[in-house]
Amino acid sequence: MSNRHGTTSRFTITSINGTQSKHKSDQLAVEEPLEIRAASAKDFNGTYHSLAVTMRTPGKDFELATGFLFSESVIQGRDDIREIAYCVPRDELQQFNIVNILLSENSVFDPAILSRNVYINSSCGICGKASLELVRQACAINPLGDFRISQDYLAALPEKLFRAQSTFSRTGGLHAVGLFDTSGNLLKSFEDIGRHNALDKLVGDQILNGFMPLSNTVLLLSGRASFELIQKAILAGIPMIASIGAPSSLAVELAREYGITLVGFLREDRYNVYAGEQRLR
Repeated sequence: MSNRHGTTSRFTITSINGTQSKHKSDQLAVEEPLEIRAASAKDFNGTYHSLAVTMRTPGKDFELATGFLFSESVIQGRDDIREIAYCVPRDELQQFNIVNILLSENSVFDPAILSRNVYINSSCGICGKASLELVRQACAINPLGDFRISQDYLAALPEKLFRAQSTFSRTGGLHAVGLFDTSGNLLKSFEDIGRHNALDKLVGDQILNGFMPLSNTVLLLSGRASFELIQKAILAGIPMIASIGAPSSLAVELAREYGITLVGFLREDRYNVYAGEQRLR
């Protein structure tokens, strides 16, 4: 039986250590579905179109939905959103698992086209249509970043992000992303059971607070760097990405095409540079 408290849920489990066993309480990361719906204020009749469902860790749901719509090129910025709120189903208990976004009258919204370009993958939640052509259509200019950073700067990033992962420290079951300035200060960090969701929350937060594009910033990923994560970072204008894990081949190709600095297998004293060495001292 679970007893949910926000982003974590407590269970009684059996712990085995050699020949010894004991019952103890353990915290797990909460995983619940979030449905994202949208409609245009231009022809709004009270009906929202269901665009996608993702499995996520509850919290920062408005940021997640905003970041997702941005990564799918449904919105270009904060001005494209007129209203965002949880849906309250009639005669049902509010579970805060449906977000409705009402887009501005000037937004271009075709739910039929979007639904064909989005698929759900059990390993990462919602992913953009994995094609280089889609990125080229959505992002005509390369992210801007005229800085250079040192090896000491990079070496300090993992520990800074780890200290900010409050839910991970209790559960060990979440991905994280961190956005840093060129002095190494952690600007924002987000956790989620889905690595794509964590980045969408970060991007959505920056959109809603008017900080786009994210030029002259560095993004740190707690896991591997996949194509879709690089795609989302490019659309947000982030010029440098570091990951604790490995990049994929398509991620490297995309980073090189857009002049992104991409670092993988980041540890305190070593890392691999896959693209954009010009930003490293």
